[in-house]
Amino acid sequence: MHQHTHGPNKDLIVRMSKVIGHANSVKVMIENNRDCSEILIQIAAVRSALNKVGKLLLDDHISHCVLEAIEKDSSEKDE
Repeated sequence: MHQHTHGPNKDLIVRMSKVIGHANSVKVMIENNRDCSEILIQIAAVRSALNKVGKLLLDDHISHCVLEAIEKDSSEKDE
């Protein structure tokens, strides 16, 4: 397993906190028997925000973890 050499991505943490808050507000909408179409719109917004977090995490993984693994492998072969 790859060991991270960079710290946690603060942007991802902030975005996930917002997703969690948004999802909790959708739960409250359901508990309050809000209109189904309003709830579905908010669920779509939560999905979109979560997908964005996934894309950012993948970008971070490629730009840090994958490149570091390639560089490490390359330097080990040179030795």
